[in-house]
Formats: sequence, structure tokens, C-alpha cells
Amino acid sequence: MEKQSIYGLTSEELVAWFLENGEKKFRATQVWEWLYEKRVAAFSDMTNLSKDLINKLEENFVINPLKQMVVQEAKDGTVKYLFELPDKNMIETVLMRQEYGLSVCVTTQVGCNIGCTFCASGLLKKQRDLTAGEIVAQIMLVQHYFDERGLDERVSHVVVMGIGEPFDNYNNVMNFLRIINDAKGLAIGARHITVSTSGLANKIKEFAENGLQVNLAISLHAPNNEVRTSIMRINRSFPIEKLMEAVDEYIEKTNRRITFEYIMLNGVNDRPEHAKQLAELLKNKKKLSYVNLIPYNAVSEHDQYSRSDKADVLKFYDILKKNGVNCVIRKEHGTDIDAACGQLRSKQMKKQKETVK
Repeated sequence: MEKQSIYGLTSEELVAWFLENGEKKFRATQVWEWLYEKRVAAFSDMTNLSKDLINKLEENFVINPLKQMVVQEAKDGTVKYLFELPDKNMIETVLMRQEYGLSVCVTTQVGCNIGCTFCASGLLKKQRDLTAGEIVAQIMLVQHYFDERGLDERVSHVVVMGIGEPFDNYNNVMNFLRIINDAKGLAIGARHITVSTSGLANKIKEFAENGLQVNLAISLHAPNNEVRTSIMRINRSFPIEKLMEAVDEYIEKTNRRITFEYIMLNGVNDRPEHAKQLAELLKNKKKLSYVNLIPYNAVSEHDQYSRSDKADVLKFYDILKKNGVNCVIRKEHGTDIDAACGQLRSKQMKKQKETVK
């Protein structure tokens, strides 16, 4: 049985573990500081702890559960990491340099069962959920990447948009958010964190009740049920009517803006009539909605799709703007490396199969 990553404990859970194991509360505070302020990689580096306590920690926990397998650096500063989990499964994490800071995109599951027909993430069906510790470790290893190079840079923003459906791993993702948001830890502001869901309406309603000021994004990708069901299997369970009902409830309870992600697929969802339908769908949410038009990164296994022409994207954008919808065309990152989510992992798995042959 694999030891639990200590990164998976919230500060309250860490204190509870220390008290249950006959240790003083302030020791838990010291360990928390070593993990997130001094960012040590081994319990033995926690120099103000006794040997007995270090041994106890080593018997029960690991710090980092991930092994770095591949690092790809793009010309624009984007860095894509392939990590191996203790069970030999692999996940991807991406660092993006933005004008407003360093943003990390984390993965929440090994594989994905949502069934989006254009996405590389779903090429491997869901094997398991990641633990909170495995998700936190992605942030920590990216931060260590800077620390080890002597760079005075800090992860300032997090997007939960990597492989998997975050709300299908709800409890672990919520603990992850609490850990990275902790003011005495990484202190990544809630408004600097965005969680993206493919549209699990029941979980959107639950998310509205959690009290965290974390941003919500929804992978919409189509303005009507016919198109959305054809490209996103999740729409069979949560059609647009149910999804928008949950969105309305979320907005009413939180008064927070929602971002709608919209990948532009040539000839599929990028026609002027689609833009008009999208504007109509969001007409009562204009003040608290924002559309992110995303250029499609081609995936060889999904060759039925291609990127929308720039002229079509601009026409789509103009229709939304003229109808009062806040929108932007997303700036691309890492186009000279395996840009699509899940692509690097898929390529690595192919290499391993060929090696075995």
C-alpha cells in the first residue's frame, strides 16, 4: 500500500493528525511552514524537528508522490511536464507565462470518461481519481522547478483544466483548493484560481455552496443540444437546459462571473448562426458571463476535426460583441510543443508500447 502524500492534508487535517499521534500542535505548524514556505523536498531537511518525529513522518507519509518523466519548453516560455504516479500511470501539467503572472494548469484524473470527441484527454478512459496530494504535488514540482534554478518566481495562478473532469473528483479537488489557497501556505488567491467543468449541473450547484471565491469556467463548446451532444457525451446527462438552470442558481447565490469555454471547430460550431444562438443563450447573463473562444489544437486521433479559419473566428467574435456578449479570443501558448491537453501523455504511451514490441 502506497504511503499518502502529506501534501494531501489541509492545515486542519495536519494538526488533527499530530494531535492524534501524541504531538504538539505547533509541530504541525512547523511542518506546514517547511512544506509550503521553505518548500523542502525531504522530511530530513526539517531541521527543527526531532529524529523521532522525522521517522514518524517518514513511516506514514511521502512528500512528493510524482516522478518527472519529460519536460518540454516552448519558445514562448510555456513548459509542459509529464509526471509518473506511484502506480506508473502518467499525467500532464502545464506552466504558462501570462502578462499577469505564472499560471499552472493541473490534472485531476488519470484519463477521462466525459467523452468529448475532439479531446486528447479522453483517449484514455478514466483509470482513477488523483488524490488531493497528487494534485498539490503538481503545483509544488513546478514551483521547485523555479526554486532549483534560483529564479525568484512564484506560481501565482492556477487553472484546474487538465486531464479529467474536476467535479467528477469533487472532494479531492476541493481539498486541493483549500490547501493551495491557505494564507499560511502557498497563499494563491481564490480569485486567481479557476475550476473548469464540462457541465455536471448537480456539482455546479454544490460548488455554489462551498464558500470559496474560486472562479468557475464551463466547457460549453456549442450553443444547442444537437451540436453539443454530437461532440460532448456529457450533454446526454446534463443537456443545455439543465446546465443553464445550474448556472443561473450559481450566479444567484454567488454573484460571480462565469467563463464559458468555446473551442472553435471548423464547420461544426463556428458558423454565424451558432454565434447568434450563443448570444441568445447568454442574453440574460451578459453582466456575469464571459466567452473564451479557443483555437483548436489538432489531435491526430480525432482527424475529423480541424481548426476554424481566422476569418470565421473573427466573424463569430464580432457577432457576440455586437450582441453585447463579453468575449475574447484566447491567446495560444506552447504551439511548438504538444499543445493539446493529453497529447504529450498519449505520445509517451505510444513510445512505450513500441518499445515493448
